[in-house]
Amino acid sequence: MSSQNQPVPFTAADYRARMTRAAESAAAAGLAGVLVAPGPDLVYLTGYQPTAITERLTVLVLTAGQDPVLVVPTLEAPDAEKAVGAPALTLRDWTDGKDPYAVTAPLLDAQGRFGISDNAWAMHLLGLQQLLPATSYASLTEALPMLRAVKDAHELDRLAAAGAAADATYEEILKVRFSGRKETDVAADLARLLTEFGHSQVDFTVVGSGPNGANPHHEAGDRIIERGDMVVLDFGGLKHGYGSDTSRTVHVGEPTPEEQRVHDIVREAQAAGCNAVRPGVACQEIDRAARAVVTEFGYGERFIHRTGHGIGVTTHEPPYMIEGEEQPLVPGMCFSVEPGIYLPGRFGVRIEDIVTVTEAGGRRLNATARELAIVE
Repeated sequence: MSSQNQPVPFTAADYRARMTRAAESAAAAGLAGVLVAPGPDLVYLTGYQPTAITERLTVLVLTAGQDPVLVVPTLEAPDAEKAVGAPALTLRDWTDGKDPYAVTAPLLDAQGRFGISDNAWAMHLLGLQQLLPATSYASLTEALPMLRAVKDAHELDRLAAAGAAADATYEEILKVRFSGRKETDVAADLARLLTEFGHSQVDFTVVGSGPNGANPHHEAGDRIIERGDMVVLDFGGLKHGYGSDTSRTVHVGEPTPEEQRVHDIVREAQAAGCNAVRPGVACQEIDRAARAVVTEFGYGERFIHRTGHGIGVTTHEPPYMIEGEEQPLVPGMCFSVEPGIYLPGRFGVRIEDIVTVTEAGGRRLNATARELAIVE
């Protein structure tokens, strides 16, 4: 990061390298190319994000050995031309009343199989298939799951800044009153603090008090938080275009011995997952390391989700730390390590950090205390 705490800007050369790598990765996977619709993939590859995503076709076409082409509506071409990555591609626009698929089809191998953004509209895919019936398609998550997985130094700086902002948010939320307030009140505090610490987008603010904490993705509601409640906090969003995601579990007043014990088990499991991170280790080994601790203490059936997910220009993306995922860890990958124990009708506990793979092992991007914090 710069001395003004601003990220180093991405350049046209950065986006050119990303597009080239994507096209070459597609060819290596046996694909004729990649089709990228508006959304996170387009932002990552070009720096372009339409002000509004509408029914008008916008698509980036990447093919190994050929210049990238961005097909855009004519009325949106001026904005596309301003994108940082625009000098690294060719713009091809189409006007209302014309067939955008007829503009796009000549760019594609009529017999090819293409990777396509997961969030592409069905009407656009069907429009291309109507003109090119011999083509076939696979989602990018399936075809190129590691497209955005390995971060460069400037991306890591942005992720670290987002993590530090989430840490600052947690430190501040410990100072607010919990008891006698609604979950939604604390969630609003979290959203406000994330924004104050530089987030441009808040994606989630989970506040699960008492029995609600046993639902990992509980949406904050009108339940009044009471003394004696365990409270799961899970919050994050985007800062400088890159994600934060952290979880801590606090207690309103002194915990019971059982509550403290369950929290200690999750903390030990989370440490085991983080300590297992190193280059060459399969993603599933992170899940196995954390799950083994929870299982050893008799709560294996109460750990009901994967241990982690990738993070970058979105807060959830490949790779995933789950049994069966044999993708080896590579320096520059970033993902969550977040084991939990959930006791229906009673309480839940989750502890989460973002970890990046280094040449020597793993480095946490969250640094707040993982011990059970007592709040009022």
